[in-house]
Amino acid sequence: MNHISNLLPCCSAVLRLFPAALLLCCSLSARAQTAPDGNAHPVAEPIARESAELPSAFGEATPIGRSPSIADKHAFAAKLNLEPLRSLAVWHDGRVKILDTLSRETVLKLTGKRKYFDVVPTDSAKVDASGLPGGAGKKLSYDPLFTLFDLVIDPAYYYDRPLLAVDYLPLRRVFLETSFPKDPAVAERWLKLQRISPRMVNDSGKKIAEEYFAEAPYRDALSRLDQQLEMWRLSKANMVLIAPDSADKPWLHVSQLPENSPVRAAAAQLGAAWRERDAAKANAAIATLAAEIPKIDAAQYPTSRRSLELAYNRSGAFEWGMWAYFLTFLALVLGFGTGRKWLLHAGVVLLVVAIGLHSFGFITRCLIAERFAIQNQFESMTGLSLFAALVGFVILILKRQYLFGAAAAGVGFLVLVTATQTAIPGQSIEREAAILNTSILLKYHVTTVLVSYGLIALGFIISSFYLVTHYAAKFRAASGATVVAQVALGSAGGSAGGPSVTISDSPTEFSPERQKTLDELDTAQMTVLQLAFWTLGVGILLGAWWADHSWGRWWAFDPKETWALITWIVYLIVIHLRFTTGRNKALVTAWLSVIGFFVMLWTYFGVNLLLPGLHAYA
Repeated sequence: MNHISNLLPCCSAVLRLFPAALLLCCSLSARAQTAPDGNAHPVAEPIARESAELPSAFGEATPIGRSPSIADKHAFAAKLNLEPLRSLAVWHDGRVKILDTLSRETVLKLTGKRKYFDVVPTDSAKVDASGLPGGAGKKLSYDPLFTLFDLVIDPAYYYDRPLLAVDYLPLRRVFLETSFPKDPAVAERWLKLQRISPRMVNDSGKKIAEEYFAEAPYRDALSRLDQQLEMWRLSKANMVLIAPDSADKPWLHVSQLPENSPVRAAAAQLGAAWRERDAAKANAAIATLAAEIPKIDAAQYPTSRRSLELAYNRSGAFEWGMWAYFLTFLALVLGFGTGRKWLLHAGVVLLVVAIGLHSFGFITRCLIAERFAIQNQFESMTGLSLFAALVGFVILILKRQYLFGAAAAGVGFLVLVTATQTAIPGQSIEREAAILNTSILLKYHVTTVLVSYGLIALGFIISSFYLVTHYAAKFRAASGATVVAQVALGSAGGSAGGPSVTISDSPTEFSPERQKTLDELDTAQMTVLQLAFWTLGVGILLGAWWADHSWGRWWAFDPKETWALITWIVYLIVIHLRFTTGRNKALVTAWLSVIGFFVMLWTYFGVNLLLPGLHAYA
């Protein structure tokens, strides 16, 4: 394994830098955010309530029915240069963020997609009465930042367009059947878009709510739809772009500036040019806004953190890291199977790249949130998978075994694909529950538990390798024995005396090479599982200490506490059986590792989602 040592200089550099960055994140105090009281989970506020009654700084919105066509809107969007506005700071939902972030969050909550898109007919298609193509169509997508300002300046454009995502299919179907009672084909085309228009909600929302509000799934979906409709109507309220003159004062809405302010004048010019679709004048007003807003109380206006947040948004570090982990796993597994060294080398390099991307995403999120970013489901998953990958990488270097790298990559990919490609709560950077900021013990407790969960996941991958290798070898050996028996009986079947043949088609021993592989896998799984056992135990003890500090008791049989203890007991059984079981202890260990992994998943996900308790914020 000397070839691994060639990678040690860059690997050690990564390992030296990462702890320093984590210490910086741990020491952060949340200066630019507020927190709800007590143990309550932060409630997202997509609209700035204090600005809801203020007039739009961009002038009166275009009346319904006078908005431009899709073609004109898309042509205007293509001519705009919105880059100067992208990194402007805005106060929203309890923290200072940038307009790029606000636009992404707004579009995602409204449409369920990362970008709003219009659907227009191709040459061979016709437009039906609802405005959708009657046949084939194509999508025209928009920059989320354009959509945000279009919602502020020209919300009427979206009144009859599929803007509002309705993820609960029965409710979506009810709206569309009510809107198109005599044209099911049109309703079906809208159904596939997964969105409805604000007009549909205005026309039939009250009637549908009266009929279905008693049923919980409908009630929840209607509540989300009501919030989306409010976002469509009141996005103008979120233009809280003006920094205060001191840190203890609130940020101001643009319309709260004096009328002779250059910013007010530029905002009015931008609104007028936008409605006239004059891209040249709009771009000039955009440049003026971007230059003048940071000048107002410049001492309080954020600087480098805005660039960092823009880099975080644009990098897609977790998504790219996810694919780098996948390629790492593929390269290392193929390297195992083919024995080709270059694949193994490529796998190690890809693992360094994957951990680098993952670390960039995690550390920048910590810096943007001004806290150690492990305090909601999304953050804990990205942290868990990073810790697991780092541990696997360190063991790979120390043990000179590629197996740990493959396990680390497997965990990294599986966890990140779940975190980034599903609706895991907490993907937006949000406020933290106040209880989570009561003691620095929390950071040590949660980090230690997440490391243990990462180790459990690593152990699961390695134990899965063991089980596949074990049973594949048994199946192959059994198949080989059956073939030998058939050949022997067939060749002797014509002999006069009839042969006496003894066949064992249930072999109990593997070839020396296979047994060596199994022994190495067993050593690897025990290395990881012992680390998981001790780390989880320490994490539980730290949790009890923190609970006494925050809630005034060490243990209360809260569901999360109880199931964490049960998970630890599974691994206590693993350790116990290693000393008491004589036969097949490696196989028993592998199966218990699999069981422990699923118990951990229940502790990690199931308890949070299904069992009420003091850890509802986690």
